[in-house]
Amino acid sequence: MTGGGPKTGGDPTTGAVPSAGGVPSAGGVPSAGAAGSGLLEIKDLRVTYGTGADAVPAVRGVSLSVGSGSKLGIAGESGCGKSTLALALLRLLPATARLTGEILLDGEDVLTMRWGRLRAVRWAGASIVFQGAMHSLNAVHRIGDQIAEPLLLHRRATTPAAARARVAGLLEQVGLPAARADAYPHELSGGQRQRVMIAMALACDPRLIVADEPTTALDVMIQAQILRLIERLVADQGISLLMISHDLAVLADTCDRLAVMYAGRIVEEGPARAVYGAAEHPYGRALSAAFPRIGDPASRRAPRGLPGDPPDPSALPSGCTFHPRCPVALEGCAHEDQELREAAPGHRAACVRVGTAVPTQPSAEPRS
Repeated sequence: MTGGGPKTGGDPTTGAVPSAGGVPSAGGVPSAGAAGSGLLEIKDLRVTYGTGADAVPAVRGVSLSVGSGSKLGIAGESGCGKSTLALALLRLLPATARLTGEILLDGEDVLTMRWGRLRAVRWAGASIVFQGAMHSLNAVHRIGDQIAEPLLLHRRATTPAAARARVAGLLEQVGLPAARADAYPHELSGGQRQRVMIAMALACDPRLIVADEPTTALDVMIQAQILRLIERLVADQGISLLMISHDLAVLADTCDRLAVMYAGRIVEEGPARAVYGAAEHPYGRALSAAFPRIGDPASRRAPRGLPGDPPDPSALPSGCTFHPRCPVALEGCAHEDQELREAAPGHRAACVRVGTAVPTQPSAEPRS
């Protein structure tokens, strides 16, 4: 991430500037944040592309919270708006996007920050692991130089030698030998490149990591290694995690809480095991049923899917946007949208049938 940092101070031995221990204010002083609030608070966030009659809604009134040291997973099909949401959190969307609502990081609204302040927040507040490591890394620069660049740019190291030492430590932290700092991206495997992206995200000691499909295009064994690495780093360093994936089972195995997204809205949220094993929204149940389950031979022979395709954001159905694909839709679902309502303590779903007798799938543990 690009950003600014303290101009003076540092360890005379390593040349490293000490961590702020929080999101720095405009003058470099850590912000105390809002008392009693989460590290990240998203309030009625809306993202549209284009203007006027050509405006296309990508995110429609999302409200979420990520507490310090907690792990939130966001699941949904391709095109549901989850990657747009991730990029919006740090204002990384193109100029054609229009954002409204609030994104409070430690009590400060990212959407109203001036450019200099936003750069500071991006290094001490949050960092992002982009989808597709090969496309995120510069093919003509060694990976050590790419990890060192933000360290020097944001004054986390004041000399090239200090930056190289920090890079070696970061590579070892993510399970790569320090000698791989001299490698080019094409010389690494997919799993190794993903570890490099995680090292880069950790470089400036963020309080929040946003991981957008961090296991995309990796085989199952490498996926498991990357997920365990992320879990270990989050636990050891007390970092908060917002992780995005289409795989509800992976998120349930990694995160504390889950939010299910459909057509730009959150349609269900709650504890990970509850959302995965006993989803209240028909779409949440369909996502969970799409993957084979341990101890369920029938699901391995024919995992259940969902007919139809996600709606076109420029021509959303009336009422509940899921009703054309919903197996338990009622007549009124085509005319009236549903807000999130509590199904159990801490578990909410946007469905008219919440709290009524709706056929559910057998509860199962997330696959490991």
